[in-house]
Amino acid sequence: MSAAVRKAELHCHIEGAASPELVRAQARKYGADVSGFISGDRYVWSDFTDFLGAYDGAAALFRSEEDYALLAQTYLEGIAEEGAIYAEIFVSPDHAAAAGLSPVAYFDGLAAGIGAAKASTGIECRMIVVGVRHLGAERVEAAARLAASRPHPLISGFGMAGEERFGTPGDFARAFDIAREAGLGITIHAGELAGPESVRGALDHIRPARIGHGVRAIEDEALVRRLAESGVVLEVCPGSNLALGLYPDIASHPFDRLRVAGVRVTLSSDDPPHFGTSVGREYRMAAEAWGYDRAALTAITRTALQAAFIDEDTRAFLLGQLD
Repeated sequence: MSAAVRKAELHCHIEGAASPELVRAQARKYGADVSGFISGDRYVWSDFTDFLGAYDGAAALFRSEEDYALLAQTYLEGIAEEGAIYAEIFVSPDHAAAAGLSPVAYFDGLAAGIGAAKASTGIECRMIVVGVRHLGAERVEAAARLAASRPHPLISGFGMAGEERFGTPGDFARAFDIAREAGLGITIHAGELAGPESVRGALDHIRPARIGHGVRAIEDEALVRRLAESGVVLEVCPGSNLALGLYPDIASHPFDRLRVAGVRVTLSSDDPPHFGTSVGREYRMAAEAWGYDRAALTAITRTALQAAFIDEDTRAFLLGQLD
């Protein structure tokens, strides 16, 4: 049933969307060894720090515009087959720079892949520039200034990813002010590995429209009420949360409790092959765990499109596809 539901994904890191098969092909292209983080058809890591190492190792094998065009096109065409009509991808200029690619070449390569996927499937996509939290406030501000310069028309938002336990949200407030003043949509990772205080800090200091993950808010009833009343949208990634050990099983995951409490929630895959998931699987898990019917799943997609960082004409067109 969920396969027929139109879907929208707001939380996916493009480098983290590279399948082991694609990364192996890139490794052959560049003569690299990926045995330290890929075994068979799986990524191999033991904890979040180890995962970041695997993520960076895979990302380092995308080194040209053509590489990134292939990555974006492959990811978007794959989720379009699962019924996705819209996606936002987190793009990291820091990862591009580490691979020797300029921001212009990085964005142009991704845009070429986005364009190819749209031509073949109709899927819409926008780019959200992210700063990497554990690289420090100065690097995050540099990413914000780059995003604020609007180096590509498909860039519509700014966010922050990386190690959530590094620093506090207030340390990065200036970066988000820079992005907000430029008219970019604002999202930030919080309430995943760190607890409800991380979500509260994001609300107090960053004032985002959306929060990536945010599920640890469930541990604080007052915070859940605040989220519901504010209308801040959570980009929830249950499969990722399970893979990282936040919850023992899907029945224990707080997605449905947050939804019932009035929090605006969406479904996304985060770094899908690393966590053995996809946006289609996220919708299926929700349907199976909480008995959501087609109308309930479509309502989740509607929330995502309403919260998307897109122009109003495109939003209206996409919402029309749900009717």
